This record gives sequence, C-alpha cells and structure tokens, in this order.
Amino acid sequence: MGRFDGQVAVVTGGSSGIGLATAKRLHQEGAAVAIAGRDEQRLHEAAASIGDDVLAVPADVAKPEEIDSLFSTIARALGRIDVLFVNAGLKRFQALPDTTEAFFDEVFQTNTKGAFFTLQRAIPHLNDGASVILCGLAPVDPAWRRPGTIVYTASKAAVRSFTRTAAAELAERGIRVNTVSPGAIDVAGSGAQLPQAEMADRMRRIASAAPMKRLGQPEEIAGVVAFLASSDASYVTGQEIAVDGGIS
Repeated sequence: MGRFDGQVAVVTGGSSGIGLATAKRLHQEGAAVAIAGRDEQRLHEAAASIGDDVLAVPADVAKPEEIDSLFSTIARALGRIDVLFVNAGLKRFQALPDTTEAFFDEVFQTNTKGAFFTLQRAIPHLNDGASVILCGLAPVDPAWRRPGTIVYTASKAAVRSFTRTAAAELAERGIRVNTVSPGAIDVAGSGAQLPQAEMADRMRRIASAAPMKRLGQPEEIAGVVAFLASSDASYVTGQEIAVDGGIS
C-alpha cells in the first residue's frame, strides 16, 4: 500500500528537474499523476518515463485560460485533485541595470501570476483535505550569491506570501497549503540563461558554502513534497520548508 493510493496528484512544470522527480515519487507511492508543461514533446517523454498511465497536459501557466483548460482536462480524466504541486517556473537572471520591462513581465507572469492563478483556479477541483505545495526559493545569502537575481528572487518571495494567506483561507475545507523552497539543486538544463562556465562556478561556490558541502538533488526536494502532501504532515499548513543543505 502506498501513501497516495487512490489519490490524484497534479504537478505543473512536470517535464524535468524537480517537477519530474516529484511526479515520479508520487506515482511510485500510488497516486494517479497528471503533469503539465509548455513543451509538448518533452512533456510526453517525461510522462512515458514515469509510467504508461500518466496524464500529460500541455499548458502555459502564464496564461490563465490554459490553466482553466488544464484543470478541465484533469477533471474529465481523473476526477478531483488530492495533491497539487505548483512547480512551474522560469529561472531567468539579469542584473538590475540591465532588466527590461519585458524581462520583468516574463518572469513574473510565470513565477508569480502563474503560481497564483494555478492555485486559484484549482480550488473548485480540490477535494476537501487536499494538500497544495508551492515551489519557492530558499533564502540566498550572502550578497555574492545574489547578483542578477533581483527579479527572480522577488517573484519567488511572492509565492511564500501566497502560502500563508491561502492556508488561512482554505483551512475550513481542510486544505493545507505549504511551500518547499529549494536551495542550489543539481538540475541539468535549468534554463538560467547564464554562460555555462559562470553558472557552474556559481553552483560550485554555493555548494562549498553549504554545511553539507554539496548540491541538492531533485529527488531530495521530491521527498519533502511527498511528506507535505501526505497525512504525515496533517497538522502542517502555512509553512515554508527550506531544502538547501543548511545554508539558510
């Protein structure tokens, strides 16, 4: 018997990295899983790597109409939702003087607006007692780790704020809302749009500063998401769990 037998789990940004690792973990523990992502081919390849019965729904969470279509498709195929991992996001870096309005809008439309409306539009489809987990960002200190991240980190800070208010508003239905905030995770092709050598150097420095002296793995985030989604966390809501090897 798995912890999620008979439950329906939805993971946005489920075609790679943390999202894919989490979808695999929830599926392994018995959940019927649906994953969403913008790249249809990559999404279907990811679904096949999880299992034949995984539902793959192309959707861009920056567009609320596609979020509505996502949940309508899931409702028809799988019914109501027990676990929702709001994970879709863009990892884009630009220094403050170089940040354009278009860049700002692109990041906030996915990371902030997308997360908000995914949570909001999911509410009618959630079972009472469901668990929602949002993907945030562990605090980034000291200052040398932060250059170029001003928009990205701000977009994720909003997600942490959503969590506490949503947890209070949805508590009467027994719906728990929490945030898992990853630190530096070893995810190939993260889309950070930094030169490969620069990104590798940044990741090495962060890893060396962590008490555990290494980068995290997507599966380690997936384990925390599975905990928050499970009855083992039945009295946990409105919280943020940083998974960062002890940096924060």
